[in-house]
Formats: sequence, C-alpha cells, structure tokens
Amino acid sequence: MWLRDPFKQFYKDADFQIACDYFNGNSYDMHNYPNGGFTYVKSNPRTIWFYKFWFNSRETYPTMHDQDVLNKIKMHPLITNKKLKIRFLSTSYFGGFCQSSKDFGKALTMHANCCVGLENKVNDLKILLEDWKKYMALPEDKRKTSHPSWSVPKTCR
Repeated sequence: MWLRDPFKQFYKDADFQIACDYFNGNSYDMHNYPNGGFTYVKSNPRTIWFYKFWFNSRETYPTMHDQDVLNKIKMHPLITNKKLKIRFLSTSYFGGFCQSSKDFGKALTMHANCCVGLENKVNDLKILLEDWKKYMALPEDKRKTSHPSWSVPKTCR
C-alpha cells in the first residue's frame, strides 16, 4: 500500500532496488532478505540481462517462488561481473508485516508480506489503512509528537 510518494527515497546509483522482508540496516548488504512485492528498476543492459538471468534461474530451482530464486542468485558471480548495482530498501520507509515502519512520519509504503492468504492480506491492509487515516487526521503538530503503532498484522499472525 502506497502511503506517500516513494520516488524521493530511491537510490540514484542503483540499477535494481527492492523492498525487504527483513532489512539489516545496510542497503548494500546482500544478506538482506528481499521481498519481490516492491521493486524499482532502471531499464538498461545490466537489468535486462539480470531479469533474463533471474527468469532462467527458475530452471535451476524449479520448486521455488521467484523471490526465493532471487535470494539464491543475488550473490552469483555473474551478477558481480556484470556490475549490476543492487540496493535494498529500508523497512523504515518501505515496511511490511514482517518488519514494519516504526515511524509513521517516514513510512512510504507497507506490504502485506509474511501473511498467507489473499483474504487475510486484504483484511489487514484495510486495518492498516484505518491506522494511516487516523494518523493523517491528526493536526501536523500532533503528528510530529505522537508515537502511533500499527494495529497489524491481525489475521496474518
């Protein structure tokens, strides 16, 4: 769910940027656990090659979801050789149910990750939207001093 314009928070030097289920604080660290629910990609020869490589890697890992395949290939030497610049987006700005944005003032998007079932995702996203509306209804000075927290996940637990 987009709460604010995320484009200002993207890294200018990255070819491929992706949100995380779990972010360790270092946007360059390949040990972050990416989530394919939100990506920003510059179209260039490196990213075109990368998407082909990622797609073809599904044959190596036929039982895995594309996000899991990405986790397997993200440190592959061919990616390093191509000089593809991958960055991981902080959950402070691009949060989700696995690791939410703690500061409503920073939150740009929230993802219904770590949640099984479309009905559960929709239900909790509706709750998230209500939390957001309550926060945005506060006067600006109150928003800056309040410390709200998300009411989700509920049905996703």
